Amino acid sequence: MDFNFSETQSMLRDTLRRYLAEAYDFDRRQAMLASPVRRDPGIWKALATELGILGAPFAERHGGFGGGPVDSMVIMEELGRAIACEPYLPTVVIGGGALELAGGPLGDSLIPGIISGDIIIAFAWAERQARYNIANLRTRASADGAGWALSGEKAVVIGAPYATHFLVSARTGGTDDEAAGVSLLLVPADAPGIARRDYLTVDGHLASELSFENAKAGADALIGAEGHALPLLEELFDRAAAATCAEAAGTMRRLHELTLDYARQRTQFGQPIGKFQVIQHRLVDMFMEVEQAVSLTYMATLKLGLPAPERARAVSQAKARIARGARFLGQSAVQIHGGIGITNELAAGHYFKRLTMLESAFGDADFHFGRIEEAISAEAA
Repeated sequence: MDFNFSETQSMLRDTLRRYLAEAYDFDRRQAMLASPVRRDPGIWKALATELGILGAPFAERHGGFGGGPVDSMVIMEELGRAIACEPYLPTVVIGGGALELAGGPLGDSLIPGIISGDIIIAFAWAERQARYNIANLRTRASADGAGWALSGEKAVVIGAPYATHFLVSARTGGTDDEAAGVSLLLVPADAPGIARRDYLTVDGHLASELSFENAKAGADALIGAEGHALPLLEELFDRAAAATCAEAAGTMRRLHELTLDYARQRTQFGQPIGKFQVIQHRLVDMFMEVEQAVSLTYMATLKLGLPAPERARAVSQAKARIARGARFLGQSAVQIHGGIGITNELAAGHYFKRLTMLESAFGDADFHFGRIEEAISAEAA
């Protein structure tokens, strides 16, 4: 299996890293987080028009560069390294991925808008009672004249306050946990009947609780076949989990670098604390977690095209291990920094908080270990 990046992918990584190093300078990022929208919309447009980043994984017929999951992995790792507040995951990986996988005129009309940066998608899949069970849905969609009417609630919709569209999972039939009857709809964020309650997550990003009260969507809002969207949702979930692994790997690598620099500068008993053997051992353990995270992310990403059982198992193996590794590395960084390691005045504190969010995004370690156990049991049977 080839783990080497192509020349184009290497250029993509280097170009994006240079741009984000300037755009997400610590002081600039602090200013963004102090603004009402918690981001700089100009950066998103620059990623689209100046760097062409948003088109990297899309087919050339849509105006993209014909890449795929590996290109998104490269981008997500660099976004994680900069702890960038950009909606690449919900918009490009999930929303754009859903449109490409389903095919049809809706994707043909909207993917160019994603590539240009004009369309931003928030993924409304989680519900309070469901944990990570994407088939456990109480949100309902019913035929309403020439379109659809949605009723229900969605929790922790990241980026909803500035999204132009919501990608919503809903039931068009069946009972709460049934595989049949699950549908996927792309709904304009300004559709009548949608109410938002906005709030900040622990890492300073914006999220919302969404309430749909007979919210209206057009006939073309349906993505894929009505009532048969669960396999598509499962693939999107795995793609999102793998992309989250890539982001975590980039975040972990940068936090390790910051901690190593701090250990070289902070003195105690007349010498840098990095010379103490116990600190050296901890820094090596942190480095090993970074390297494992990178390797597992590569493996999971390269297996996204396999049949569903193999894909899900590879993703869960990566996400479960990286979630544990992210917690260890983040806590170790705080221990070496001391109390300042969780303050907003130090970059390390922001990286720690972001890792805390990534640890449970699209399934925590317990959930993914459970999926692995189920897969092993199914094989044994």
